[in-house]
Amino acid sequence: MDIAVKLALLILLLTILSRFFAIVNAGERGVLMHFGQVQKQVLEEGIHLIVPIVSTVKNLSVRVQKQEISAEASSKDLQDVFTDVALNWHIVAEEANAIFQQIGDEPQVVDRIINPAVEEVLKAVMAKYTAVEIITKRGEVKAGVDDFLTKRLANYHIAVDDISLVQVHFSSGFSDAVEAKQIAEQEVKKADFLALKAVKEAEAKVNLAAKTATELIPWLIAKVL
Repeated sequence: MDIAVKLALLILLLTILSRFFAIVNAGERGVLMHFGQVQKQVLEEGIHLIVPIVSTVKNLSVRVQKQEISAEASSKDLQDVFTDVALNWHIVAEEANAIFQQIGDEPQVVDRIINPAVEEVLKAVMAKYTAVEIITKRGEVKAGVDDFLTKRLANYHIAVDDISLVQVHFSSGFSDAVEAKQIAEQEVKKADFLALKAVKEAEAKVNLAAKTATELIPWLIAKVL
C-alpha cells in the first residue's frame, strides 16, 4: 500500500472520528440538539463526545457584543428626538439553549429582539420628558433607558453590559429655536449686567461727592470764621 493510499485512509479515518466530537471555542457555548430538538444541557468550552447523525451542536458567542442603533422618538411636548445608541450586550451563557430555541442565532437576536427593544424603550422614555428636559436631564434619561432596556432584554436571555446615548438631537426648527432663546437670554443677562454696572458707578460717584462735601464743609467754615 503506497503512501498516498495510507494518507487518504488516514484522512478518511480522522474525518469519521471528528464526527464523534464537538468543539466549543473560548467565549462560546454549545447548544446540543438530538435529531434537531434542543436539549437542556448547555455545552461549556472544550471538546465534547457526541453521537453522529443523532446529535448536532450549534455554537453561540457569549462574549460582549456591540450594537449601534439609531432611533426616532417624540418628547413629551411632541418634539422629534433622534438618538444614536451604542449598546454592549451578551447572551446569558447558561441560557444559550433557550435563546437559540426561542429566537435563533446572534443575527436573529439582533434583528428580532435587540433593535425593536431599543426603539420601543427610547419611545417610552423620551415621551416622559420635554425636549428641554431631555437636554438638561440627560443622565436621568440615560438611567431610565438603561433600567427599562435591561429588564426588557432579560426576558429574552440577554444581559445588558452598558448603554450609551452617543448623540441626542432634534429637528432643525427646534434647534434653531433653542439657539435663538439662548442668544436672547445672553443678551438679557448682558443688559442686566450693564444696568447694574451703571447703578454701581452712579452710587460710587454720589458717595465720592458726599465724601468730598463732608471734607470741604469744615474747611469752608474755618475760612469764614
